[in-house]
Amino acid sequence: MTGLAIDVRGLSKRFGTRQVVSGLDLQVPEGEICGFLGGNGSGKTTTIRMLCGLLTPDAGSGTCLGLDIIRQSADIRLQVGYMTQRFSFYGDLTVAENLDFVARLYQLPQHRKVVADTMARMALSNRSDQLAGNLSGGWKQRMALAACVMHRPKLLLLDEPTAGVDAKARREFWDLINDMAGEGMTVLVSTHYMDEAERCKRVVYLSGGRLVVQGTAADVVRDAALVVFELTGGGIDKISKLLRGAPGVESATIFGQALRVVGLDRTAMLGAIERLKGDAGVEEVPARLDDVFIHLLQDQEEAA
Repeated sequence: MTGLAIDVRGLSKRFGTRQVVSGLDLQVPEGEICGFLGGNGSGKTTTIRMLCGLLTPDAGSGTCLGLDIIRQSADIRLQVGYMTQRFSFYGDLTVAENLDFVARLYQLPQHRKVVADTMARMALSNRSDQLAGNLSGGWKQRMALAACVMHRPKLLLLDEPTAGVDAKARREFWDLINDMAGEGMTVLVSTHYMDEAERCKRVVYLSGGRLVVQGTAADVVRDAALVVFELTGGGIDKISKLLRGAPGVESATIFGQALRVVGLDRTAMLGAIERLKGDAGVEEVPARLDDVFIHLLQDQEEAA
């Protein structure tokens, strides 16, 4: 039976008067890729730092890799790979020199071989002598990932790892993550990209430091019970402006040649659409994960 790589309950953290995480329960099975979603300021980064022992919770308890997050935080850090939002390596050192430095910090035996093997796996060998500061965003992220996994961690914590990189680099990065998860590594990854969230076995959404929803992407979409209509044809630019703020309509956004209208009240939405659609065609379509994400963000803003 698969155990839990992360099993924490009641985690709370305050900075001054601001409650950043409040009574958070989180369980992540071993070998799973779990997507960590939420708006800016929802508590994702603070939670990740508590899990890997960089921050001490004000309240709560639990384990990470079977180790107590309060009493054994130093031991947890040796078995976890943590990739921060910002590139945090030495720009005036080469790729190989940065990775060699990290390998020495972990006191890895045969560290030169470990560095060489890691660069080969991450397709970094032909960039080993390039200054880290001169790498593109995608290659910087790849190097950062290499540094995080050299010591063969059991758990990988990734905080918006692909922010600002192009689509090809993001896909290649996720191929590496999936390969490592296939070998048994557990991954908790925060992201704002819904296509990445859909690649996770399970997603968890935080709002105001609290867990709001969790489950597979399909479960989260189903449980949100959103109603979505698409309008196509002439005049959708004008229609979109008129529908925003109409009864039952939470959002009206143009995607390509279609206007996507989202809400919870089907009757009210249809009434507004019928009054304003003109000659546009109307079709009810399934909700997507990005629809749910925007819906939850709006709820968060209203609560704030």
